[in-house]
Amino acid sequence: MNLMTVFQQGDAVLIAVFMILILMSVLTWYLIIVRGVQTLRLRRANREAENALWGAADWRQAETSLQHSQGQFANLARAGLAALKQYQSQAGRALGQACGVDEFLTRAIRKVLSQEMARQEAGLTVLASIGSTAPFVGLFGTVWGIYHALVNIGQAGQMSIGAVAGPIGEALVATAAGLAAAIPAVLAYNALTRAQRVMSQELDYFAHDLHAQLLTQSGESHGVR
Repeated sequence: MNLMTVFQQGDAVLIAVFMILILMSVLTWYLIIVRGVQTLRLRRANREAENALWGAADWRQAETSLQHSQGQFANLARAGLAALKQYQSQAGRALGQACGVDEFLTRAIRKVLSQEMARQEAGLTVLASIGSTAPFVGLFGTVWGIYHALVNIGQAGQMSIGAVAGPIGEALVATAAGLAAAIPAVLAYNALTRAQRVMSQELDYFAHDLHAQLLTQSGESHGVR
């Protein structure tokens, strides 16, 4: 059945169902493309930032090499270096006496780590919502099509293929449209969730290594100024 027939012969409710499903499908594929590209870029940027950081001769060179990087590792490293500089500049004052350098660095790195993990979740709620609701939207269109088929039978006074073919066809198309919107959303949600879990573990490992290195170098003020 041609989808355009639905828009030409269907009523307002059925057209609204198909418009919602089309919107869901477009949004799903938009998020798949955008999040997929972002994930690939982030992973590449993280690898480059990690190599630049641990391959630097000192912290000054590391800070320079990470200046223009937009990766998550680079954001963590910049936040850690900034926190260490701030702590050293406040040494002997109220801020420096309030807590040790270990706790100060931990709080600064943990804050940026939470922000980066939160950014990874963008779009996942939408995909989960589409994956769980699109089949029911399509099912509603199916029920509505069957209802019209029964109405046509009642008006015709007898059972005929011509009376029910159109509404039943619209109902089947609504079911297929609901599944077409839901299946990619569910698959994309699972794939992105797994990628997010892997990247979160990598971020956590890097944050621990960064914290240990900054804590080791905390007494060497010439290395971070």
